Amino acid sequence: MTLKTIFFDIDGTLYDEEKRIPASTKEAIAELKRRGHNVAIATGRAAYMFEDLRKELDIHSYVSLNGQYVVYEGEVIYRNPLDTPSLQELTLFAQKNDHPVGYIDAAGMKVNVAEHEYIKTSIGSLKLAFPTHDAEYFLQHEIYQALIFCRQKEQDLYAETYPHLNFIRWHPLCMDVLPGNGSKAGGIQQMMTILGVQKEDVYAFGDGLNDLEMLGFVGHGVAMGNAEEEVKAAASYVTKHVSENGIYEGLRMVGLL
Repeated sequence: MTLKTIFFDIDGTLYDEEKRIPASTKEAIAELKRRGHNVAIATGRAAYMFEDLRKELDIHSYVSLNGQYVVYEGEVIYRNPLDTPSLQELTLFAQKNDHPVGYIDAAGMKVNVAEHEYIKTSIGSLKLAFPTHDAEYFLQHEIYQALIFCRQKEQDLYAETYPHLNFIRWHPLCMDVLPGNGSKAGGIQQMMTILGVQKEDVYAFGDGLNDLEMLGFVGHGVAMGNAEEEVKAAASYVTKHVSENGIYEGLRMVGLL
């Protein structure tokens, strides 16, 4: 059997609603590795947010920050930061609308306000603490993903004003901001080049809107049973809910287990 490369999203895919990895998922990934397949993560999270998960699953390759920072076997192979002038303009625009902004680089996240309920609620849903306040962090560091803390109905305002940026909603109170060419699919392409593999040998599992391009790009896109309907429509397969052995069942469905 030709060795395959499989990418897994984290929240709602590897993690269940309680941010735990189901036992069947751990067993399935261990079996993939025993069979010699390449196993990687593809997430909107920054690396520091899922260090424990990588250790638990013994995975050392990942597409993080929605494709803007890619690591293969512990080595950085791709960086795609937001440009500072765009970030500065976006920050001023968000401030006028009373929307906090977050800045994420390879090491961590900072926010431009000391306290805000939108930040507390959305970041808290990831089981993460309130980020450190540093309004000028983006001026001294490479920022791979920004966050705008606003409601869904306010998202179009940003998309219309900044068409050269990519806005992806992941929480009712927060959306990611990426370079216009940024996506998980782009990050996966970078790793495919390093591995020398073709799409027909690449699989991806996901559940969120930031997985749409990824699931459509790879040869075999698998949506979780708990995925949004738009995501299911973009996938080649739909497996069970993450809490119902979704990863294990999906891997069996596509013939990898």
